[in-house]
Amino acid sequence: MQKPSMSEERKRLKDILPVKDFNMDKKLINKYKNKTYYIKTYGCQMNAHDSEILSGMLERMGFSYIDDYAKADVVLLNTCSIRENANNKAYGMLGRLKHLKEKNKNLIIGICGCMAQEESVINLILNKYKYVNFVIGTHNIYDLPIVLDKAINSNNLEIEVFSKADKQVENIPSKRNNDFSAYVNIIYGCDKFCTYCIVPYTRGEQYSRNKEDILKEVNDLVSAGYKEIILLGQNVNAYGKDLYDDYDLSNLLEDVAKTKVPRIRFLTSHPWDFTDKMIDVISKYENIMPSVHLPVQSGSNKILKLMGRRYTIEEYKKLFDKLKNARQEMTISTDIIVGFPGESQEDFNKTLELVDYCKYDNAFTFIFSERVGTPACKLKDKVDEKIKEERLHILNERVNKYFKENNDKLINTIQEVLVYGNSTKDNMYYGYSKNFKLINFKSDKTLKPGDIVNVKILETKTWSLDGEINE
Repeated sequence: MQKPSMSEERKRLKDILPVKDFNMDKKLINKYKNKTYYIKTYGCQMNAHDSEILSGMLERMGFSYIDDYAKADVVLLNTCSIRENANNKAYGMLGRLKHLKEKNKNLIIGICGCMAQEESVINLILNKYKYVNFVIGTHNIYDLPIVLDKAINSNNLEIEVFSKADKQVENIPSKRNNDFSAYVNIIYGCDKFCTYCIVPYTRGEQYSRNKEDILKEVNDLVSAGYKEIILLGQNVNAYGKDLYDDYDLSNLLEDVAKTKVPRIRFLTSHPWDFTDKMIDVISKYENIMPSVHLPVQSGSNKILKLMGRRYTIEEYKKLFDKLKNARQEMTISTDIIVGFPGESQEDFNKTLELVDYCKYDNAFTFIFSERVGTPACKLKDKVDEKIKEERLHILNERVNKYFKENNDKLINTIQEVLVYGNSTKDNMYYGYSKNFKLINFKSDKTLKPGDIVNVKILETKTWSLDGEINE
């Protein structure tokens, strides 16, 4: 049994990790070809891509996917811990699985993802959720076949969670969710240590993949016909800083753009690391999409300092303006937290003022959620829960107003849309524009996911647009 340690997870050694190729024990390949699996994914795009990797390994072991956890032989929860609500959802699912296990003693239950890296979670599993069969962490996702095989063939709870990564593993099999849009990890972990955030502990030390490995993966995807590449990291803007003296995200974006893949996106960005070189590359290449997620978290310099965000609102607005001027059609989304300890009404008003300035195209808004072990837990001057809820309501009304106003500007324009699938009605499809607007549209022509078509916008809603094909 190997349990995580939060004190160890905080340490930063700055060692360059050795790169190894994934190699599954031949005895495990197709060993479970008559068994089924189900994965429940919580959280961000990194977790979604991790689930693709988990699926790839499971299917190499012979498992086949089933879309009903009640009928699966193996149920795996790929968890998120960014907010308490995410933990509670996973615990709720574990409660449902307990009842299944009482009826089916052979059911195998596994936990992975960010919750697995929390010391307190592991202790809770050992005390309260003893029917769980195995737990693996974010640093050793590649160990799934070995740990799962042990769990199936023993009566012990298998816990293999490293506090720190000891190597990078390339060429792990992946079962992509579709054949037109692909996630590509470029950097793992985060070293920013914002005071409210658990990610630097659960995802660990910041380290970049070799550019050669990334570009090989991208080129393979382009050769396979993928239309969209989404570069992923907890802080993509820090790419290369730990590995190279003269190669960073701006260079990587340019190299990926030169593959001629139709669409490139990247997330998530920290404003601290967003350079003018990156903006120049974004403005230079049409296949880098004019849509940037730029989390601000608060409009108050006082709160930003308490959060450990490392920039001022004045610096943020300057960066925002540069991005808006880089491309005419540029859209910017953000994250905002209300009710952080010490947030006064004046601080909240400054957040509203920033929203009025930026007029975001999208925003993910949250009430502050304490995460055990983070510095923000120790801050005093907590904000009353009722006040938090009131502020969130006011904030949502304000951001929604600008979502709709920005969408209204697109009436009667022609938008290039990457088709994601069919809508519920006949002849209706949905997809995303270059600036990541969700568009539902009618087409008498039969389309398939991955097609890129022109759509005329006829009607707008707060979170989506309606139109018809224009060809």
